[in-house]
Amino acid sequence: MAKRIMVIFGTRPEAIKLFPVVTAIRQTNGVDPVVLVTGQHREMLDQVLDIAGLVPDHDLALMQPGQSLDEISARLLTGIGSVLDHEQPDMVIVQGDTATAMCGALAAYYRKLPVAHVEAGLRSGNIYHPWPEEVNRKIIGSMADLHFAPTETAAVALRREAVPDAHIFVTGNTVVDALHWVTDKLRHAPERANIIAPLEARFAGKRIIGVTTHRRENFGSGMADIADAIRTLAARDDVAIIFPVHLNPQVRSAIMPVLGDLANVALLEPLDYLNFTRLLQIADLMLTDSGGVQEEAPALGKPVLVMRDTTERPEGVAAGTARLVGTDKNRIVSEASALLDDAVAYAAMAQAHNPFGDGHSAGRIAVIISKWFTDRP
Repeated sequence: MAKRIMVIFGTRPEAIKLFPVVTAIRQTNGVDPVVLVTGQHREMLDQVLDIAGLVPDHDLALMQPGQSLDEISARLLTGIGSVLDHEQPDMVIVQGDTATAMCGALAAYYRKLPVAHVEAGLRSGNIYHPWPEEVNRKIIGSMADLHFAPTETAAVALRREAVPDAHIFVTGNTVVDALHWVTDKLRHAPERANIIAPLEARFAGKRIIGVTTHRRENFGSGMADIADAIRTLAARDDVAIIFPVHLNPQVRSAIMPVLGDLANVALLEPLDYLNFTRLLQIADLMLTDSGGVQEEAPALGKPVLVMRDTTERPEGVAAGTARLVGTDKNRIVSEASALLDDAVAYAAMAQAHNPFGDGHSAGRIAVIISKWFTDRP
């Protein structure tokens, strides 16, 4: 009888990185996926589910406006626990560093269910950067039975925390699997990038800078500095900026008043994955505080300036595909301008080796899980 694997996620990044895993499990003998979504980021999550053709078995729809971390965590823990009691799966899979992932792992642990952690071992070394994601990952790491590290650096971080070597598997990052899947989809149906296509025509001949920002540690003065830096860059005649603005009110209140009146800045609603991938394809460089973009953009040969002081993805910095610039306005402007003005410096980042995977990570994960059940006494 096939083992039932509960795959839990609630945000768009989790959905992007886990839909290839769900697909791979379905194609692997001896294991069947059951999908639970928490709806932590409703609109953005639904976009990915639609594109991936993924229909959840359970949808908790827990998103509420203005919720605190303790409020959402309490609802996640009890909601996920109720579904686990009903389904009684043989294993739980969580991904990354969200409240959904942490509470999913904790609910499984309370029921003595084995936990598999996709994208395990990322560490910045600072529990407040990223906050609260750094601690979420450490909590999951203390309970997981299978740690799917995207890189050897992540595996080393787990070993430093005394995770047994036999429980660590370097698989690559499933975001590259998802990126390959969607770029192939765009190749066969480019018209589906219906939001970015008009901007390509509108900004023809301009250097495109893509921007994303949403990290809690940047709320307040950091977000204000980011907005000022982008306004300064937008003063260049050769530049256009495409900026899908996160739905969080603290992001919008900092960004919209500063950039809303600029003709060469397109402030968009959050993009579905097809349109966001198209943005990555046409961008000359990306400014971001997102973890996922640090992995996705290099896979398409696009330099990334990371608007954070630390990163739990140091492999990109070491490889030269990403550079930490913080939220200081002058540094963001200086580093971006250097890439736009110096073809040699640009090429050095654009052509650097992407350390995050080869597009076959999900298949490796599915096989390891199947073998784990086969090998157990």
